[in-house]
Amino acid sequence: MNIVDPAVIQFANDNFYLAFNSRDAVQMSVLWTEDYPCVCIHPGWAPLLGRDEIMESWNNIFSGQEPGIQIVCHSPRVLLQGDLFSVICYEQLPAGWLVATNNFVIEAGSVRMVHHQASQCMVPPELDEPPVVLQ
Repeated sequence: MNIVDPAVIQFANDNFYLAFNSRDAVQMSVLWTEDYPCVCIHPGWAPLLGRDEIMESWNNIFSGQEPGIQIVCHSPRVLLQGDLFSVICYEQLPAGWLVATNNFVIEAGSVRMVHHQASQCMVPPELDEPPVVLQ
């Protein structure tokens, strides 16, 4: 079992949103696992299985987005589950709220993403803290 400070997992999660907000396909690629099975479920999409499908989706998303559309991550909670590390959070977009799960593993000494799923959140969360905006 890997012993990892939750702040390290939070940092990887922050880097995920930073890569998204800056439309950085290279950084997004660095974040995702190369050795583990992985899945990504964008809101309303069928599951994308495997690194190749996932990276193609991010490249398509980044090339089709208008500059300025951002996801703001709210209330991230890190859960340590053996060798799997999960972050549960809310995503604020201009059109509404999503709830997301981001799962990470340790691969070759680095924190790498193995799962991302975001889905509509019918009731906006009650937030006590200011949002973290990563640009």
